[in-house]
Amino acid sequence: MDILVINCGSSSLKYQIINADTEAVLASGMCDRIGISEGEFSYKSANGEKLSKKVDMKDHEVAIKIVLDTLIDPQIGVINSLDEIKAVGHRTVHGGEYFTKSTLINDKVITQMEECIDLAPLHNPANLSGIRACQHLMPNTPMVAVFDTAFHQTMPPKAFMYGIPSEYYEKYKIRRYGFHGTSHSYVSKRTAQFLNIPLENSRIITCHLGNGSSICAIENGKSIDTSMGLTPLEGLIMGTRSGDLDPAIVDYICQKENISTKEMMNILNKKSGVLGISGLSSDFRDLLAAEEAGNEKAKFARATFAYRVAKYIGSYTAALTTVDAISFCAGVGENAKFIRGMIISHLQFLGIKLDGKANLETVGKEGIVSTPDSKVKVCVIPTNEELMIARDTRDIVMNL
Repeated sequence: MDILVINCGSSSLKYQIINADTEAVLASGMCDRIGISEGEFSYKSANGEKLSKKVDMKDHEVAIKIVLDTLIDPQIGVINSLDEIKAVGHRTVHGGEYFTKSTLINDKVITQMEECIDLAPLHNPANLSGIRACQHLMPNTPMVAVFDTAFHQTMPPKAFMYGIPSEYYEKYKIRRYGFHGTSHSYVSKRTAQFLNIPLENSRIITCHLGNGSSICAIENGKSIDTSMGLTPLEGLIMGTRSGDLDPAIVDYICQKENISTKEMMNILNKKSGVLGISGLSSDFRDLLAAEEAGNEKAKFARATFAYRVAKYIGSYTAALTTVDAISFCAGVGENAKFIRGMIISHLQFLGIKLDGKANLETVGKEGIVSTPDSKVKVCVIPTNEELMIARDTRDIVMNL
């Protein structure tokens, strides 16, 4: 069963076609600068065929049409006809309280996604554009929505409610939703499998660390708490996002700088985090190079990031009462070995012992970076959100 996985941003589209039986990626690529001049299209097949070209894409439907035409191209395509695509799995960001799991897309689902636009004004409209484009181009192909928020719908109210008047939850559904759910779900399942422990009797903390970062406490395979909130701005210090801060800071800076709350939110989302602290970059590779060259702000930004991650791990250990494993994933978690070491250095109270050699050697691949006698296993588990989307899509379509 071949499944097309689509991940639409406001001006971009990532795609993979995956054989759901073997879980092999047949082809993948990206459409960038959709709706902007000088668009870019890239394609790479498992056969080694590559294509990169400049092409104007006025909207997501034009972009998806280019993807589909390339997949069936007689010279470089990987399928003979679109009929071989048995389903399309869409990465969708915000499902509010409507969706606790991935779901087959129909008119009701689309309406409910539209009702969540206020909660994700940048992401949900883009996701809907991709869905509608695929429906128009592939009207007889089942579509499945895989929500970033769905995995966290198992959180208890004590974890997702904010300390504000309850009427705001009742009227506007203001609460912690959490994101990166597809990643946390995949990594927790793979961690249990990798360590040969039963998922249904496990306590795992997953650390999705990249330009956007979040941590999740997972008990018996279910999310019980996560660091992102109503939006992805809450939680850890990230590449450009501030993470947790005193909300009074917003009004204070707005008054001092004579700026609007909209301008302030742009600062918190796009000019803060390690970029804001360092004044240099949101890329941890740049920060490492700058630190090695003696830049104290870069050193401080990396240390502050690591400290905040360790604090969340400590608090989620309390939420779980005990922890079997901590897993790192995403760009920073999988590759930034020195950041992992800095984080783990704060966690010796848990009986964690870092295997320095294993930590240095485990970059971009699965591995255990704690010593055999460490009381908590520490792993690197590269995330695979596309595969998780394909799995969910396959399971839903097979039960139609």
